[in-house]
Amino acid sequence: MSKPIPGNILFNSLRDKPVIIMAANPRVIPGVATGILRAAKDLNSAIIFELAKSESNLEGGYTGLKPSDFSSRMQDISDEVGHDMWVLHADHITIKKGTPEEVEETKQLIDAQIQAGYTSFAIDPSHLYNFEGGNLREELSQNIDITTELAKFIESKMTGKPFGLEVEVGEIGRTDDHGRVLTTPEEAVTFIKALNENDVHPQVLAIANGSAHGNIFDEAGNPIEQVSIDISQTKAVAKALRDNNLEVRIAQHGITGTPRELINTQFPKGDIVKGNVATFYQNIVYDILKVYHPELYNKAYNWVIDTYKEKAPGKKNIEIFGKYAKFGIKQFFDEIYDVDEDTLHAIESLCYAETLSFLRAFSSKGTAEIVRKAL
Repeated sequence: MSKPIPGNILFNSLRDKPVIIMAANPRVIPGVATGILRAAKDLNSAIIFELAKSESNLEGGYTGLKPSDFSSRMQDISDEVGHDMWVLHADHITIKKGTPEEVEETKQLIDAQIQAGYTSFAIDPSHLYNFEGGNLREELSQNIDITTELAKFIESKMTGKPFGLEVEVGEIGRTDDHGRVLTTPEEAVTFIKALNENDVHPQVLAIANGSAHGNIFDEAGNPIEQVSIDISQTKAVAKALRDNNLEVRIAQHGITGTPRELINTQFPKGDIVKGNVATFYQNIVYDILKVYHPELYNKAYNWVIDTYKEKAPGKKNIEIFGKYAKFGIKQFFDEIYDVDEDTLHAIESLCYAETLSFLRAFSSKGTAEIVRKAL
């Protein structure tokens, strides 16, 4: 049995190597995680599996999976496939209000994740930004304080065991009157320096660099590619971190829809060390269901449109489904998890093939061996 490895060992062993490690969010597990892990094994690539707080919490989130459920399913799949270099990551442990009650509830979730065997954590109070602060440190103060508190909590609960730590500065996808708000090099350096002063030492930093989570659409409601990631800003942030001798690199969120040839030729591998791919795999499952189980697909589609149309007035159905289909997973949990072997084979095979392409674009072939040596 190969347990998940500590995230910090993966991140530190690959820091500044020209690779990106894929952080896959299987969301709908049957067939998906198996195909992803098979591809990673065949390319001898390290890989991260993750679910966010909204997707997997103490009530199951919108995937219907509690942390213990996600962990045990991933362990079973790892045992089946026989690949040892994988990390179990708690993505987007989000704090939106910053109240003591919210922080305490989040600690209960983190405790459950630790008990379930998670080996890496992403603390995300990036929504808490003081727009009236007199300087960057004041503007980021609540994020710094809560990130510190939760990181210290994780450290105490891990009782000396190593773990990965991702933090976030700049809310992903936030916009103002001028468009997407981007993290500046000064913000990133100020944030990480403050955490280091508090004896918190993350390996990975999520920044706002023009990406957005999930499927994206143009003003007419048509699906479009994710090509808004600002590469030069990303490089500038990474350079500032290096110039200040800060041992942290960048997590790229929102890669669903990004052309893989752009990832391969334009992304600064080594500056970006972690690349999140989530909604992409959900889309694969729904596309397979269209063909293999049209009655289930249509039931899920109609439920999503009927349930969320009022929340998206004036939007086309294709956009409504693209943005809210994730909530259909829990709603139709039993039926999705009970599809026949032919459907599972199709999902697994397509996830396998697409993951091979992602791993090639990320240049992560052979990274598992590097991490093994570090272990």
